[in-house]
Amino acid sequence: MESVQTHTDDLAFDVFARACPSRETLGHVTGRWGTLTVTALYDGARRFNELRRRVDGVSEKMLSQTLHALERDGIVHREAQPTNPPRVDYELTPLGREVAERLLALIHLVEADMPKVLAAREQYDAERV
Repeated sequence: MESVQTHTDDLAFDVFARACPSRETLGHVTGRWGTLTVTALYDGARRFNELRRRVDGVSEKMLSQTLHALERDGIVHREAQPTNPPRVDYELTPLGREVAERLLALIHLVEADMPKVLAAREQYDAERV
C-alpha cells in the first residue's frame, strides 16, 4: 500500500516541527506586536516614534525588540541616516510587504466579523453565569 504524501511532506521547512526555524519567524509576525508593527509599516516607512504612536500600547522596549526580530528575519529594513540628531527609518522589505498583505486580509476579516464575535462572547458569558 502506498503512503499518502501530505502537503507538509513537500516542504523543506515544517512549522509544526519543534526545531524548525519557521516556527520562530511565524511567532515574530503573528504575535500581537509583530502583526501590528508589520501592518503599520504597510503604508510606508516610519520613524520609531511614529511607529510607536501608530501601534498604540506598545512599550518602547517591546517595539525595539519586535523591530530587531523582524529585521533579522528579513521582514523589516532599518535605515539610519547620518544626521544630527540621527534619523532611523523602518520599512518593509519585499518579503515584509507580502507578509503584511496576508496579515491585513486577516485583520480585515476579523474587523468585519466583530459583531459576530461580540455576540458569541455575550452568549458564551451568559451560559456560564
